[in-house]
Amino acid sequence: MILFHLEDVKFHVEHKLAIKKWIKAIAVFHDKKVGDVNFILCSDQFLLSMNQKYLQHDFFTDIITFPSEERPNVIGGDVFISLDRVKDNATHYQVDFFQELLRILAHGVLHLCGYEDTTPELKKQMSLLEEQCLAMFHVEL
Repeated sequence: MILFHLEDVKFHVEHKLAIKKWIKAIAVFHDKKVGDVNFILCSDQFLLSMNQKYLQHDFFTDIITFPSEERPNVIGGDVFISLDRVKDNATHYQVDFFQELLRILAHGVLHLCGYEDTTPELKKQMSLLEEQCLAMFHVEL
């Protein structure tokens, strides 16, 4: 089950059904099934405190992913996303807010699928996978 939660922010997730279908499609593309995935949308301050507490990092980040699924080929976990960072990234990269939100959602799903971005080479691979994921998104109006 894919759920969206809000923590210390007010926000309406548009195209929720399309996003859920897309997330499932990303998982299937990577030979995975979706278990329980929680996307927690929050502020910079909320995510900074989590970054400090759980990762001992003292800087803002757009996403923190905590995988929790133990069954093979099933993804699950909690994905915390700073809407403040999404907004700043969208401005910085000159893209639409929704497109940047999708990129960050895909990033979290890719982490749940087992991909890492801890080195420059892995970051490059992750960026390419994010673009591939974005190309898969469709909204039926």
